Amino acid sequence: QDLSDDADYAQQSASMMDSGKRSSPSLIYLKDNVAIHPTQFASERISGRLKLTKQDSVLFLSWIPYKGQTSNAKLSEKDRSLYTITAVPFTEVRSIRRHTPTLGWQYVIVVLSSGLAFPPLYFYNGGVREFLAIVKQHVFLARSSEDPNVFIVNDFQSPLQRTLSSLELPSSLPVASGQSYPLDGGSSNENQGRTSADIGNRVSSVIQSGLRKHKSHDPTRDLSIHLLEKFSLVTKFARDTTTQLFSENNGFGSVDKRWNNLPIRHYSENLLKDEEISNDIDVPADPLEFNKLSLVWGKPRQPPMGHKEFTALLDSEGRVVESKALRERVFYGGIEHQLRREVWPFLLGYYAYDSTYAEREYLRSVKRMEYATLKQQWQSISPEQAKRFTKYRERKGLIDKDVVRTDRAFEYYEGDDNLHVNSMRDILLTYSFYNFDLGYCQGMSDYLSPILFVMEDESESFWCFVALMERLGPNFNRDQNGMHTQLFALSKLVELLDTPLHNYFKQNDCLNYFFCFRWILIQFKREFEYEKTMQLWEVMWTHYLSEHFHLYVCVAVLKRCRSKIMGEQMDFDTLLKFINELSGHIDLDSTVRDAEALCICAGENGAASIPPGTPPSLPLDTLYPED
Repeated sequence: QDLSDDADYAQQSASMMDSGKRSSPSLIYLKDNVAIHPTQFASERISGRLKLTKQDSVLFLSWIPYKGQTSNAKLSEKDRSLYTITAVPFTEVRSIRRHTPTLGWQYVIVVLSSGLAFPPLYFYNGGVREFLAIVKQHVFLARSSEDPNVFIVNDFQSPLQRTLSSLELPSSLPVASGQSYPLDGGSSNENQGRTSADIGNRVSSVIQSGLRKHKSHDPTRDLSIHLLEKFSLVTKFARDTTTQLFSENNGFGSVDKRWNNLPIRHYSENLLKDEEISNDIDVPADPLEFNKLSLVWGKPRQPPMGHKEFTALLDSEGRVVESKALRERVFYGGIEHQLRREVWPFLLGYYAYDSTYAEREYLRSVKRMEYATLKQQWQSISPEQAKRFTKYRERKGLIDKDVVRTDRAFEYYEGDDNLHVNSMRDILLTYSFYNFDLGYCQGMSDYLSPILFVMEDESESFWCFVALMERLGPNFNRDQNGMHTQLFALSKLVELLDTPLHNYFKQNDCLNYFFCFRWILIQFKREFEYEKTMQLWEVMWTHYLSEHFHLYVCVAVLKRCRSKIMGEQMDFDTLLKFINELSGHIDLDSTVRDAEALCICAGENGAASIPPGTPPSLPLDTLYPED
């Protein structure tokens, strides 16, 4: 079966077909019943065959799904072929992480030099140690002294190593070294992947840990929820990047001084002026003629929807007659602020579209009592208990640090002893008990702040936040798999919609797209002023054109800046600085219109470029039953 044209899960620069001209490949290893899980449900696994082949002294890894065998009808053959791994040379592999629990299935995670990672490969019949032993016979593996389950492949300098070094991130060390990252304040058995930033002296530290082994699991439920205890050194680079971005935190203090006095409408003009300076660089033409595209496909924004218009979309008992009509109206015009308190719970999935006025009132009453019960769980912890409850102390400490520096320049949260700041703290601490596995991660307060401002009720804000985390919680998973899949999907969309720009990133070691990390992690919260952020979020929450519309927004911004990026020959650290400086200087209306045009232009090819299960991802029949 020839699957050479199938989309791969990660970027590859060599294939067996290319090297076939030199000699015939020899089969080194073959393992059946190795599976990938696109979602957290065991029933939706994709089983296949794992192979190691060797050709001209180069070892290749392949994983091919079985054809026509599926345990779930929702997974199409296109979905299955999307995950095919076609002849990846080990020269492009950075590390392998193994997991061999006493209970549950064994798996490995393969991380590429670009920073992207394949999804976990589950060995349903065992055999991880045999697999690694075979690999070790043909390539050099160095066990990480930080984590004995991480094996560094080849252990030589790489483009990622050069990128990490050039960033000069706090606490960053060579990828290949076995040194440990410094801990923040001693004990930290929790919150891997979380960051804290001291804005005053701009010192960032990574709070990192070895998670305690879970004594028992329900394997079918926990297959991909608890993927890792610690991921890999490449993932630490992602976390350190987050630290660097967050250290520029809160407000628009990160914007370069040369932009401070420029109105937003002048930003694109300034870009054009800068491009004139570097017009001696031959920049490849935009294949989509982007400047004309949005004029053809992107519809102009409408005035925000008011209360009278919203009421007209409800029947006499308060049901939304047609959710698609409501979502379309919000997508093209947004919502008047006074109405957001009524509409946001629908968009977030807290209210069902077919619920009545009475049902929603009853729901609020029940949920208010449930919230009080959850809140009492941590309020009843005595000082003596707290001394013996390390996770509680750590989470509380992180939350206390973050809430006092989240949107404090905004009037609703400014001043000492602000009651709204205290409510935010209580909600986040309650959520850490409600979702104890995920807990609290930096960035969650960025999501909660606008919700609390709109809802003006602690219980309602909590449940809206819970609904949002059902979609975006994977952004904060310890293994960073949610972020990796979104960055990968973004790379495939850029490749589809602007191949010259994608090739430029590839040539300049920027293919990991980590410079877009903050955009995706907190959905552009730091890129727009407060009101504009709420407008963008409610557009994205509609899932009107795509549940991954935020990725098309990323592509739209990158394409607007493509001439400057390529004309000035930006490398990774220059590009990262440039992206940070866009904060506060992106025009929202034109960006949304551009993203709409790109989404329509990409069509089914765009949807096929995004792996199933990529956040935010919820079953559509749950949110929009009549669709």
